[in-house]
Amino acid sequence: MSTIKHCLTVVAAVALVSGAAQANENLLELQDNSELWALQLGNYAGNRHSRLDQIDRDNVQDLRATWQFSTGVLRGHEGGPLYVGDGRLYIHTPFPNRVFALDIEDEGRIVWMYEPDQDPRVVPIMCCDTVNRGLAYADGRLFLAQADNTVIALSAEDGELLWSAKNGDHTRGESMTMSPLVVNNKVIVGNSGGEFGVRGHITAYNAETGEQEWRGYSTGPDSEVLLDPETTLMMGEPVGEADLGVSTWPEGEWEIGGGAPWGWVTYDPELNLIYYGSGNPGTWNPAQRAVDGEPADNKWSITVFARDADTGMAKWVYQKVPFDEWDYDGVNENQLIDVEMNGEERKGLAIIDRTGFGFLLDRETGELLVAEKFAPETNWATHYDMDTGRPVVDPDYSTFTQGTDVNTTDICPTAMGAKNMQPSSYSPDTGLIYAGINRICMNYEPHEVEYTSGQPYVGATLTMMPAPGDNGMEGRMGSFMAWDPVAGEVVWEVEERFAVWSGALTTAGNLAFYGTLEGYVKAVDIENGDELWRFKTPSGIIGNVNTFQHNGKQYIAVLSGVGGWAGIGLAAGLTDPEEGLGAVGVFSALEDYTKLGGVLTVFALPD
Repeated sequence: MSTIKHCLTVVAAVALVSGAAQANENLLELQDNSELWALQLGNYAGNRHSRLDQIDRDNVQDLRATWQFSTGVLRGHEGGPLYVGDGRLYIHTPFPNRVFALDIEDEGRIVWMYEPDQDPRVVPIMCCDTVNRGLAYADGRLFLAQADNTVIALSAEDGELLWSAKNGDHTRGESMTMSPLVVNNKVIVGNSGGEFGVRGHITAYNAETGEQEWRGYSTGPDSEVLLDPETTLMMGEPVGEADLGVSTWPEGEWEIGGGAPWGWVTYDPELNLIYYGSGNPGTWNPAQRAVDGEPADNKWSITVFARDADTGMAKWVYQKVPFDEWDYDGVNENQLIDVEMNGEERKGLAIIDRTGFGFLLDRETGELLVAEKFAPETNWATHYDMDTGRPVVDPDYSTFTQGTDVNTTDICPTAMGAKNMQPSSYSPDTGLIYAGINRICMNYEPHEVEYTSGQPYVGATLTMMPAPGDNGMEGRMGSFMAWDPVAGEVVWEVEERFAVWSGALTTAGNLAFYGTLEGYVKAVDIENGDELWRFKTPSGIIGNVNTFQHNGKQYIAVLSGVGGWAGIGLAAGLTDPEEGLGAVGVFSALEDYTKLGGVLTVFALPD
């Protein structure tokens, strides 16, 4: 590893402390300070909402870019900057995974930079660009999941490498793209690589030493999934049957069964439970995952896990898509919200899901409370059976029913999902969730594929096209919406030319912010979606819009840099419409609107 340090540093306001309970206490304190943005999702609940209101619907039109910083990296920039009150912004990049500490008061002067020495052979096995979803922070340390499966801790003061831990092997197709979460002095992180037949797992490392404390797999025997069929709940009842992570797969297929949890982790300190979703099952050809020629659940892929943060044991599980036939990864963020239903207060967990359905579950028991379509073109399933929690699949859009080597057409949504991993925002002021949406459908042709370690294990060919439109949406591939998680309905929606791939932000200033693939960062009225302000950044935005306050002034900050699955054609120089798992064709017009380039832009009102 190599570390580049710059001679001038600023003094960190948050001192480095030790003790097993300190990381939790530190982050709880930081997330309660509205001036800070110390977690990628804003708080443990994943709400991405700020109580700051200096910038509001009346003055947002005066918002100006105060400074910009180029990262020097030309791939897709996901995630966003952290601010923990020490006068610096901490940002990251996609591979080669640089980390910067930037001086806010000196217009982004580099305080220090860290760049790891990684094997470049990890790049070709990263499915959908070389993205990284961001840094985690606790107690004066920054934590990063590097592309090459190394988890590291850095000193926030000077960028010194404190420890590193190996989480996987890229020669087998494993990589890492997710943002870790620090809970109870544990750094919790998952792997990527479902398209290479990896076996998904989530792991907790000691925040002070890097020692592995527990690991829970997404597939396999209960002892390795960390699931007790007598006490772990599913739809409010014990799972019952043992080792479903083995028996619901053809012989040996669970060992290459995917389920990689590469998205987001949220946490309820009162229940001491972490929540995350596992990804798609291994091959995209469902016939190769059938058991005795019949559909099989392929547990526990595309599953919401609620795990004890200390032991990793699963408290409950909910499989959103048993026997996935469409690559509907289950990794989207789990919003922790308290709701009232039928006159009763419930601890809720809300998901704007890739499937095109908005879910609401009880986060104590995993009981399914709401499952309604937010993307009206969704057709792979007609509805969810609320008693069983299972989708009712339309056979016309079942790739298994249609068969191997048959092109099933006009499936909605696409494998990208009606919403990908771009995180949503929940406003306690309105009780609504705000999210960027993909309005895209697909043709899907499964084919036989043989597993070879370290090689793609996809088994399907995809083409994509804009969803059929109404209300002026024809030909538009995205939107930004407000969703009522209790009523299960869209409150308002604004159209966008391309899929909206950025993380949303809401504030007490009655504003919702998001970015577009063309590169605009926009502010809309939280009540009705009316656009109030926009600014064109140098490249398309797939990062998250964050906010913080320093020396009495509120700032908005966002990483731009087109890429990710939506921008993989630009990022990787691909031209065949079927490349990028179908994304290159449907986003071919994107190059007319933006080009590559990683830039942090910081906004504020004039003095």
